[in-house]
Amino acid sequence: MKKRLKPVMFAGTCSDAGKSIVNTAFCRIFLNDGYTPAPFKAQNMSLNSYSTPEGGEIGRAQAVQAEACRIAPHTDMNPVLLKPTNDLSSQVILNGRPAGNLSARAYFGNKSNKEALFEEAVAAFRRLEKTYNPIVLEGAGSISELNLRDRDITNMRMALQAGAVTFLVADIDRGGVFASVYGSIQLLPPEERALIKGIIINKFRGDLSLFDEGKRLLEELTGIPVVSIIPYFRDIKIEEEDSVVLETKQKVHVSGKINVAIVLLRHLSNFTDFSVLEMDSRFHTYYSNNVEEIGKADIIILPGSKNTIADLQALRANGIAAAVIRAHKAGKKIIGICGGYQMMGVRIEDPEGVEGETRVLPGLGLLPQCTVMEKEKVTVQDRFYFLDDETLCRGYEIHMGKTCLANGAPEKPVATLLNGRTDGYYLDDSCWGCYLHGILDNSNVLDRLVAGFTVADAAPFDYERFKEEQYDKLAALVREHTDMEYVYRVLEETFRSPRGRLPTAPTGGLHFLA
Repeated sequence: MKKRLKPVMFAGTCSDAGKSIVNTAFCRIFLNDGYTPAPFKAQNMSLNSYSTPEGGEIGRAQAVQAEACRIAPHTDMNPVLLKPTNDLSSQVILNGRPAGNLSARAYFGNKSNKEALFEEAVAAFRRLEKTYNPIVLEGAGSISELNLRDRDITNMRMALQAGAVTFLVADIDRGGVFASVYGSIQLLPPEERALIKGIIINKFRGDLSLFDEGKRLLEELTGIPVVSIIPYFRDIKIEEEDSVVLETKQKVHVSGKINVAIVLLRHLSNFTDFSVLEMDSRFHTYYSNNVEEIGKADIIILPGSKNTIADLQALRANGIAAAVIRAHKAGKKIIGICGGYQMMGVRIEDPEGVEGETRVLPGLGLLPQCTVMEKEKVTVQDRFYFLDDETLCRGYEIHMGKTCLANGAPEKPVATLLNGRTDGYYLDDSCWGCYLHGILDNSNVLDRLVAGFTVADAAPFDYERFKEEQYDKLAALVREHTDMEYVYRVLEETFRSPRGRLPTAPTGGLHFLA
């Protein structure tokens, strides 16, 4: 039996420092070294989510990290998830279930509610640590947001409660690494500063030896060792969580490949549905809300949305809706997933105002169906057969609303689930949609997507094997550039799992969610 390790947290000097990727790397490193790791993030804010086997919802990053650990994702790995519905408010997912919508002011300004959420987060962590070794925690944003310190449930307060050995991740590529590292550490109170056992310099371009002097200076300034300098890499493909990367995807038409345009929605969710298209050499994928760029694509995909009605209204206003309809008439392939699937119908109704004040909105009219928004959210993992193919596929659903046939249209489902239920509508090879996230991760679905096109590289793509290879490549790279002897030494020091007194929940519990 492997020695019990202390929990380990990877916190950051800023957002997008690379915490999620580093966390994923160490999940696979610990697994390869014979441990039984599991990821944990007390609170995540993301429109990329995943349905767990028990029917809950967590951030997609924690699902990816669980995959790196080769374990099933569980709601305990991300007990609090915030899904922005607009610029001012978010849906709160607590222990995998919707608990209500809340404005940012109400969420961050109500300390008693944050205490109750922190108690839930700590309880989830305790449940995980009974089974897994070690727990690999991820922080959020910067560890030194002074105005949020007393309401923090994700960073150093969680590290203190867990007794987690903490490593500070800094993005050297954006500049200012000395100030960001030194300032982040110095702004911590002594008890939190004591948890920082190492510094990880991430995204270093060029000759690593050029930072030898910088490493020495950082260690002298902080008194904390620089345990890792991770090179900037492009050849390892791990799902990205932050949607800011989408607008940087190359938009030009590439000859010899199938050009896929994913409509860039304001409230786009689960863009990881299309990661497989970026990895498969048969496709060239880009995100756009430009009419001309979308018109050049061979395939147009309408993705999921956290506010389908608002995004459909925006598509009508900016001309994208008309461009999609023109592309359909020209014989191009149009596919909708989840919210995009809802948009493809003749009508969307929202009688209870789930998404806002608009009660009825015409759809794109590509599929003979109408959708009625409902307050209850569906979160489920599915096994299904795609069209008439006998290969058993995997996918998952996260949506609010029920879609039904309109005007006496015949049933033409995209998928038949193992429980006998059907999903989606298949007009023909060039026009179909469904609720199933992850449907494109199945190789038989990808091969059907390729049908009708001539591509230079026609080899089938095994996404599951590809992802396994990427996790191992990432782990090998991080291991090569990390003082793993030191990491294990600080994790193996006399193990102590503190049982600090939990905060007292306010009377009535999470009253803002009632």
